[in-house]
Amino acid sequence: MQAADRQNPSNPPAVSWGRFGLLAAAAVVFLILDQATKAWIQAAFFEGEFIRVLPFFNLCHVRNTGAAFSFLSDAGGWQTAFFVTMASVVAVIALITMKRTANRFFQWASVLILSGAVGNAIDRVVLGSVVDFLDFHLAGWHWPAFNVADIAICLGAFLIVVAEFKSAKKSTTPD
Repeated sequence: MQAADRQNPSNPPAVSWGRFGLLAAAAVVFLILDQATKAWIQAAFFEGEFIRVLPFFNLCHVRNTGAAFSFLSDAGGWQTAFFVTMASVVAVIALITMKRTANRFFQWASVLILSGAVGNAIDRVVLGSVVDFLDFHLAGWHWPAFNVADIAICLGAFLIVVAEFKSAKKSTTPD
């Protein structure tokens, strides 16, 4: 959200309903892509199965009851409700940001974060865990498996960083 928006939350919406609809539709497209890829993996692979695609990349079917890097995966079950609640809060904030900010970076960051948060929350509610399937490794180093929703969330976070740097650069540039 832009600094002016944060300072005065009563600012009128910065995005027309038409633009908001376009952004919401984009979020739905990313959500469908996430859910479709997870459905395909579940249909094509048994849980725990993998196939080597490239020397550094596998497709696999793993389940994650935790968060990123399996954080809290062995917490005993309460984490599902916690992560679904957090995803719901993030989704509401993303929707508000999509409507209130004129900054295109923040708008698209919100689209990506919204779709990723909802995609993983759907898995948690329906399956009790998140389906991960993209598995990268190189020279003995192994990155935890992830999915399209995780990519969307990371890209959204990256866009927020870019937007903040651009905003900071504008505010320090003399007129």
